[in-house]
Amino acid sequence: MSSTADQTVTYQAGSARGMTIGVAAVAAVALVLTALDDVGAALRYVPVFAVVPAAVWAFYGRPAVIISDGGVALRNVVRTVELPWPAIQRIETKYALTLETAYGPYNAWAAPVPGRTGAAYATRATMHHQPESAYAAAGLRPGDLAGTPSGDVAGYIRRRWEKLRDAGFLDDPVLERQRPVVHWHPGPLLLVAALVAASAVSLSLG
Repeated sequence: MSSTADQTVTYQAGSARGMTIGVAAVAAVALVLTALDDVGAALRYVPVFAVVPAAVWAFYGRPAVIISDGGVALRNVVRTVELPWPAIQRIETKYALTLETAYGPYNAWAAPVPGRTGAAYATRATMHHQPESAYAAAGLRPGDLAGTPSGDVAGYIRRRWEKLRDAGFLDDPVLERQRPVVHWHPGPLLLVAALVAASAVSLSLG
């Protein structure tokens, strides 16, 4: 997680960042090696080398969960949804980090639950010291475990949400809007689509 002085925290899964950097590095090396052999071919195949890194960035490297004094913003693949604290009713982690709100449920693409292998590495220590609200409803899930993408960000959101609740700020929540603020950003998908089309042309030209 990265934070600023005004208590804004941006969460992106470390594995997603690592995968994005790794794929981009492999593509860059492949492009350089191709250029050493044939500069013209390297220039022609730039879209081919770029399409996979662009897709990994769009689907894994770019999504984030942004927590601020005003609420939680879920930046997913094609849209960002801003959810104010008074609208948030429960934090779930059954399939991914999911905020149950007065507007309905919203999932975080950046915080998936761990697979069986990830859950198997959980220890007793990771199950202790969880926020009180984590034990509500169905109790602790694998997605609540510390050290997992969903568990780390869910725990942080729950602690900030509980502080506001315990201070009385959520006793009689009033929503300023009937729907949450949504920002659409089709750019990443359009970039990937353009690179796919350009790659097809490059490959057809040989």
